[in-house]
Amino acid sequence: MQTRITIETRGQGLYEFTRELRSALAGRGDGLATLFVRHTSCSLLIQENADPEVRTDLRNYFARLVPPTTDPSMAYLTHTYEGPDDMPAHIKAALLPVSLSIPVADGAPLLGTWQGVYLFEHRDAPHRREVVLHLSA
Repeated sequence: MQTRITIETRGQGLYEFTRELRSALAGRGDGLATLFVRHTSCSLLIQENADPEVRTDLRNYFARLVPPTTDPSMAYLTHTYEGPDDMPAHIKAALLPVSLSIPVADGAPLLGTWQGVYLFEHRDAPHRREVVLHLSA
């Protein structure tokens, strides 16, 4: 089985799509779900979904780790014509996964109690992101 999940973002941050994943897998049996994001300036993460402060802290940490190109510490970057958030977004996507593998049993992802699946948007502007879901039996 293969399908696509579309995620509308509103700028940088973590967007949980566990519910959409569960819906796409419902009734599909056992296997291994592979998720792949078809973009170069966002990432995929499995992360805690109970406390929203985790998402805030992750976003803030990566903003400090890789600031926009307007920050003097980033003056060495040359890919700057698509905006001050573009090359930093590519760097963040290079540091974080763009694909995930999740075991599936009885049509449900075998996530832990507090685990959620997220798209981590690294750009400031809203985007329409596409995640490919492939279930191998």
